Amino acid sequence: MFPFSYTTVPDVDAAVRAGRSGGRYIAGGTTLVDLMRETVERPDTLVDISALPLTGITSIPGGGLRLGALARMADVAADPAVRDAYPVVAQALELSASPQLRNMATIGGNIMQRTRCSYFRDVSAACNKRAPGSGCAAQEGYNRAHAILGTSDACVATHPSDLAVALAALDARVHTRGPDGDRTVPFADFHLLPGATPDREQDLRPGELIVAVEVPPHPRPLASGYLKVRDRQSYEFALTSAAVALHVQGGVIRAAGVAAGGVGTVPWRLRAVEQHLVGRRPADGLWAAAAERAAEGARPLAHNGFKVDLLRRTVERQLRIVGGGS
Repeated sequence: MFPFSYTTVPDVDAAVRAGRSGGRYIAGGTTLVDLMRETVERPDTLVDISALPLTGITSIPGGGLRLGALARMADVAADPAVRDAYPVVAQALELSASPQLRNMATIGGNIMQRTRCSYFRDVSAACNKRAPGSGCAAQEGYNRAHAILGTSDACVATHPSDLAVALAALDARVHTRGPDGDRTVPFADFHLLPGATPDREQDLRPGELIVAVEVPPHPRPLASGYLKVRDRQSYEFALTSAAVALHVQGGVIRAAGVAAGGVGTVPWRLRAVEQHLVGRRPADGLWAAAAERAAEGARPLAHNGFKVDLLRRTVERQLRIVGGGS
């Protein structure tokens, strides 16, 4: 680990000033500290924001929820309002990491976590995300766990967050405060496709601090849930996952939010699947037909072609679980 300085801040505005001066924010530290030990991350200054009053979980008019950026994953997963209104969020959190990590990790940190690509975490390997211009060892390396959607010649790393997949399906919004004031970023725009600049991962400006994530109101009733497919049943990242939220009224699907994890360079919204669902009646055949569109645009690599079919089957199964049917 490289030397660094450490400071605490009394309030959000002081944190923003410290961030604008080059400090890196740290709260739970469950990803950043690991990366610092591996010398992947080498910040000069850590700004401890863990004492800031950003832990609230509050209702917003119309039925949505505002999750403080420093709310712990375990607390959000256990919150009655979250479990009642958005079970997809609670399930995604409970299928993430380990109980010990969920007790420490925060909502803001979760959506900011960096990829688990082994080449990114190996400082001897070429990685455009870690060292721009150095290349991408995963392209010709062992890429079983890598992305099939949203990739570029510069990067094929997956986004690792389960929570972010659920938030993508729910059209969440990210609230920030920065040197230029408060800002709200639609979740669909928050994570950036790698393109030629995979080192730039989020739409955050210098010094900006995430203060909350908002799940907006949705029409009721809303059925939702999260399914994660992985090599083992605990403490493992997704090979594929699916977050589904369906509003069914009068026997017809009026609105649908569907997103996938483990397959995209960012949490991947499945618009073609949603479009096939809306306006139709739930039926066994509908789930399969919609799921056929889940992998549109996929570009599998040498070792992860299995994800194309696995993604379709994961989405179909979760549509059936949430929407009903045998």
